[in-house]
Amino acid sequence: MALSNDLSNDLKVLKNVVDGELVDAASGATYDVLDPTTGAVYATAPASGAEDVDRAYAAAQAAFDSWGRTTPKERSAALLKIADAIDARADQITAVEVRDTGKPIGLTSTEELPPSSDHFRFFAGAARVLEGKSAGEYLPGHTSWIRREPVGVVGQVTPWNYPLMMMIWKIAPALAAGNTVVLKPSDTTPASSSLLAEICQEFLPPGVLNVVTGDRDTGRMLVSHRTPQMVSITGSVRAGMEVAGAAAADVKRVHLELGGKAPVIVFDDADLEAAAEAIATAGYFNAGQDCTAATRVLAGPRVHDDFIAALTDQARNTRTGMPDDEDVLYGPLNNSDQLARVRGMVDRLPDHAKLEIGGGPARVAGGEQGYFYEPTVLSGLRQDDEQIQTEIFGPVITVQRFSEEDEALRWANGVEYGLSASVWTKDHQRALRMSRDLDFGVVWINTHIPFISEMPHGGFKHSGYGKDLSMYGLEDYTRIKHVMSYLGEN
Repeated sequence: MALSNDLSNDLKVLKNVVDGELVDAASGATYDVLDPTTGAVYATAPASGAEDVDRAYAAAQAAFDSWGRTTPKERSAALLKIADAIDARADQITAVEVRDTGKPIGLTSTEELPPSSDHFRFFAGAARVLEGKSAGEYLPGHTSWIRREPVGVVGQVTPWNYPLMMMIWKIAPALAAGNTVVLKPSDTTPASSSLLAEICQEFLPPGVLNVVTGDRDTGRMLVSHRTPQMVSITGSVRAGMEVAGAAAADVKRVHLELGGKAPVIVFDDADLEAAAEAIATAGYFNAGQDCTAATRVLAGPRVHDDFIAALTDQARNTRTGMPDDEDVLYGPLNNSDQLARVRGMVDRLPDHAKLEIGGGPARVAGGEQGYFYEPTVLSGLRQDDEQIQTEIFGPVITVQRFSEEDEALRWANGVEYGLSASVWTKDHQRALRMSRDLDFGVVWINTHIPFISEMPHGGFKHSGYGKDLSMYGLEDYTRIKHVMSYLGEN
């Protein structure tokens, strides 16, 4: 299949992928896609409307009749072929993802592409080992057993911070379980989703995976449509609440992975230099545009000042810049609205807080009109300050001083989010206590932000519900049916 999203043309023309075909929006309408390193238009994408969403769901519904009855072995084989195709075309996929997001080329190729194919391989294997209760006579004269079935047609919406990986986190378990999918990527980063969907058509029957691009109105049409039995979104809390409300009107199943405000608790006995280096990397990676980013530090009373100094040194030595610069850790923020949001959060610092370093747009050669922001450290903030309670989603790390373990735990849990947290200490018992009491779906000890295919990722409270990755992620895309048979008289 000839790929439509090559980099040879000056202006890229992206397509929807519906029923195995590359298509424009039914209306012919398009919108501009901007390069975040320059702010310039580099592509156009279909501005999909109701007719496009209808066509995609009709294709997915028709395909489910056969895809939902394939064997785990058949689905596993298809996913393994997709994984191999990602590896074979890694350079091309990286180039498309980088152009869409402005991320460093080197880090994208080493940190995002290998996990992307690995997730497909994991779910290819997981599809063949789903478990349930054994058949048996739980009622005299009757045998019961459990069927684990695909949910059906699934609508999915993905964000702009990791467009390729978040698409894979959604479609891999859904397809492995036997569902069919209609997915809408973020309007600012549609390219890699369109490309991956196109690649997948070589290995999937038409209609099994469909991608429609568009704005928030397109997303609303997707989640409120009558066809899907389940909708899934990775995005902001606001968007998640809207999706849950729309799904409730039709009693759809909902899978939500929303925002985060990860506490990073550094106790007085932590390895200070190692913690500062790791936390800076986990806080500034991807310009802090990560729901699990290490951007809310709680430091012990004796190490607080030294930790700020160490973290400030890390920020001073952290560079942002253009994708082809091998020495940068992160690229631009995704769009002008996000840049304005980050600037506003820092500019509105209360008088009792202090800007330790950074605090403004970064000057980048070749990216003068891009959305770059300096690595920033803020101190002196109080628990009820906006910068502590609200997700900034930028390269901004805050540091608070706590006095004792109970206060650290109270402040850590004292936000509406519950996605991830980390604890930095040499005290094993303390680490176990904190991991028990922290009200977050993921807790790291003396590390922050690694993910693996075999372990679940998902949050509590306003961070949503449902799990990505792992067998738990696969089970989320299945439904349970009890079958009972009368045995007759003995």
